[in-house]
Amino acid sequence: MFNVSTIELSTEALRQNLAFIRKVIGADTKLCSVVKGNAYGHGIGTFTALAQRLGAELFAVYSASEAYELKKQLQNGAQIYIMGDADGNALDWAVEHDISFNIFEKNRLSQAIHAGKAQGKKALVHIEVETGMHRTGFPITELPDVLELCRAYPEVIEIKGICSHLAGAESQDNRLRIDAQKTRFKEAITISGLHEPRPAICHLACSAGILNEPDTLYDMARVGILHYGFWPNGETRERFMKAHKLKEDPLMRVIRWWSRVMSVATVPAGGFVGYGNDFQAQVETRIATIPMGYAYGYARSLSNTGHVLVRGKKAPVRGIVNMNCITVDVTGIEGVEKGDEAVLIGTQDGNSISVASFGDLSDQLNYELLTRLPHSIPRVVVEKHH
Repeated sequence: MFNVSTIELSTEALRQNLAFIRKVIGADTKLCSVVKGNAYGHGIGTFTALAQRLGAELFAVYSASEAYELKKQLQNGAQIYIMGDADGNALDWAVEHDISFNIFEKNRLSQAIHAGKAQGKKALVHIEVETGMHRTGFPITELPDVLELCRAYPEVIEIKGICSHLAGAESQDNRLRIDAQKTRFKEAITISGLHEPRPAICHLACSAGILNEPDTLYDMARVGILHYGFWPNGETRERFMKAHKLKEDPLMRVIRWWSRVMSVATVPAGGFVGYGNDFQAQVETRIATIPMGYAYGYARSLSNTGHVLVRGKKAPVRGIVNMNCITVDVTGIEGVEKGDEAVLIGTQDGNSISVASFGDLSDQLNYELLTRLPHSIPRVVVEKHH
């Protein structure tokens, strides 16, 4: 195929990140690899195949449609868990294929019971309780009734776990809210322990939780952004590294996104670059065009603020990011020519463009920018980034 850009996934980086996470969560906590949003832009099929090869055994997605795509990619033995959307035929399919899913309201529990009866097998459910996120989850006052209902149908309902979701564990600003959630979740665990059968797995912690709130570690941790090599935010990185007296970042970016220089041109002093008059060259300027615009995931908000790496040096974006291309200033970079590699995210000759700085420039979170990377960009696995 004739690709305008390529995304590389580093085996070395993921191996290191998984080792770091397992050390943080300890031997008694199971790792659940969160691969929603096309594996945070890394490519759900390519990433999960690599993660499974490196020992990952359980993958969480948001929806049944993501689970369907993932099931086609995984080798035998891996488990899939749906945290969000799975209703109607999608829920029936999940039951049929032994895929576990959250139940957080009575209607879905009724659907699960019905599906289990219709298929003559058990629906594998995680009971989500509302502890303060105020999104989905059974109020704790309803939990005894929910457990009793599950207990009434042991042949068609298997309670795999009890869970909740932290509302902003990455920031100390949310301290009171998180502490209240922890208290409510302990209450839910106590209630669930009074009912047989007891949930097999209790889980509350996310990436920020395992780093900032170690007392949220129970039987399982749902880790997303961290195993791709990104901190949930700068505050979390600073807190963790200071608390553990770390000098070097223990994470490695799994992703590297690159394209090529399509052409190089000279702009005279006073010339405007691209559409409109957003950038005017003050002196004679060398401009390289790269076939990578907002249609391909390079945000328009990076106009005149983003950078790419060419020949190991940062080249600032000049002018407006177009639908299909960007123009960058290579005046101070010697020898730039057509065909040179241009790195959009990742490293080149010891220099790097991080999604965090990328995100700060464009007012987008790591999460948003990564998940917007188009599915059509080829993802390839390499041992390590060059």
